[in-house]
Amino acid sequence: MIGVFDSGFGGLTVLASLTSALPEYDYLFLADSARAPYGARSFDVIYDFTLESVEWLFDQGCTLVILACNTASTRALRNLQQLHLPAHRPDRRVLGVVRPSAEALAGLPPGALPGVTAPSLATGTVVVLGTESTIASDSYGMELRKLAPGLELVQQACPLWAPLVEAGELDGPGTEWFLRRYLDPVLSVARLPQRILLGCTHYPLLLPGIRQIVPREVEVLAQGDIVAARLAVWLERHPEQAARLARNGGRQFATTDDPAWFAARGERLLGQPLTAERVRLRPVR
Repeated sequence: MIGVFDSGFGGLTVLASLTSALPEYDYLFLADSARAPYGARSFDVIYDFTLESVEWLFDQGCTLVILACNTASTRALRNLQQLHLPAHRPDRRVLGVVRPSAEALAGLPPGALPGVTAPSLATGTVVVLGTESTIASDSYGMELRKLAPGLELVQQACPLWAPLVEAGELDGPGTEWFLRRYLDPVLSVARLPQRILLGCTHYPLLLPGIRQIVPREVEVLAQGDIVAARLAVWLERHPEQAARLARNGGRQFATTDDPAWFAARGERLLGQPLTAERVRLRPVR
């Protein structure tokens, strides 16, 4: 299976794009809803929680895991790939959302080869909206300085957006106030940004309200389609990994919190009924 992990149910926005673009594969989605959101937690806690979730997905038979969570991708992916997998799971792979999202923010196509940079004339301003931890990591800044050094990056933490989504507060005057609280600073500049990246899988659920505030000439990027397009390219370039994946169109869902609560929100997001199981994660020694 392809494992897809998020701290909450917002990662279903990525899963929806994956199953639309690559419907033949089997997917297992895990939401660590009992401990969501991750955005304000420490580096060590985020790594521990992510490692527990990834190891659980491996134990269920996943050979490839996508960290749909930006916070996990910025805080845990590098150590997972460079330290944990070589020592404990050399036959497994973990991919994140930051690199493909940074490529899209820089204007690079999904098939761009590693090491390719955006044209030197690529200038202007782009924005990343994310959790406190994602913004503090400067992961998007580091990637864009390599990919498109001519771009100016504005990074805006939106610490209250993920809790709003988890609480189901997706619209209304109160939600609009919180949207404007973080959007107004990046829009009240002399030159409007070219692109705004929703750097958290929860944020696309607020897209209707965001789109009402952001001028039409500004492109708003959600990560689901970005990740799906680039995963398709990755599988083409790694046929040995693709060959290990089952193609039965299976879909499974798990959460560390109330499965009925998760299923109700997931059904509204995916537009179809789903059944989730509750799982308990264990510390990895």
